[in-house]
Amino acid sequence: MLNNIALIIGVTLMYSTPLIFTALGGVVSEKSGVVNIGLEGMMVIGAFIAATVGYYSGNPWLAFLAGGLAGAFFGLLHAIASVSFSADQVVSGIAINFLGPGVALFLSRIFFNGATMTKSIDLDNKMPRLLNGIFHKDSFLYYILDNQYATTYIAFILVFVIWYILKKTVLGLRLKAVGEHPAAADTLGINVFKIRYLAVITSGFLAGLGGATLSISVVSNFRPTLVSGQGFIALAAMIFGKWKPVGAMLACLLFGLAQGLVVFLGQFQIQIPSQFLNMLPYILTLIVLVAFVGKSVAPLADGIPYEKEQKH
Repeated sequence: MLNNIALIIGVTLMYSTPLIFTALGGVVSEKSGVVNIGLEGMMVIGAFIAATVGYYSGNPWLAFLAGGLAGAFFGLLHAIASVSFSADQVVSGIAINFLGPGVALFLSRIFFNGATMTKSIDLDNKMPRLLNGIFHKDSFLYYILDNQYATTYIAFILVFVIWYILKKTVLGLRLKAVGEHPAAADTLGINVFKIRYLAVITSGFLAGLGGATLSISVVSNFRPTLVSGQGFIALAAMIFGKWKPVGAMLACLLFGLAQGLVVFLGQFQIQIPSQFLNMLPYILTLIVLVAFVGKSVAPLADGIPYEKEQKH
């Protein structure tokens, strides 16, 4: 019984990790006042670039960084449209969600002889499992931590780092000021455009890391169905977590638990259609959005483009 619980916890941690990276990206962007619906597309391009770099270089850390940088580039595109040109942020994000998979499939056909999925990374070249072999086999901690990749620990560290930046640093205060009242922040000498650019690019970088986690940790290659809405689940987790790093992390763990239960129940010959089990994370997302979205309050300027001539 305990081992089954430990197994569910371990799978929960593994599947919540890419969501945590991406939800943190959403928190950073929207704290600055820029809605980032494009997390899904940023995850996809991050997953593809990480899998490609991982396959050709054999270096998982380089692949992980490359995935983040790919997401950051798409974050830059979103920032140019939504910050510099005051485009509708939702429309820009939707465009990113179309552009990310399109570019990934286009490049995949170039680098992998017309295939829409990358070749598998050698298991030795996946992200390392930091605590592999430390715990006694069949122990409680063995089932939880033995198969956890380095990305899991990085994700939880980043939760603390981003919480600290938002709560304890001048940069964090400026970021929140820009997201709450950009005109007032501007009168105090804060460069609203610069802060928002930094936040949106960072958001893309974190979403790219989330995608990279999927392709070089959870599995070992990229395929068109790899992300499958997880960017939107991360967005829901950010809302459920009230635009706070720790709240977003807890929400991601809840969604990861749903996926963990799918994997756990799938091991048994139970009379539940597999299609229904696979729907659980998405059903939970809808329930959370319907039940809690009206009770969560976004930053006041979230989604509102800022133009200097509006300053009073």
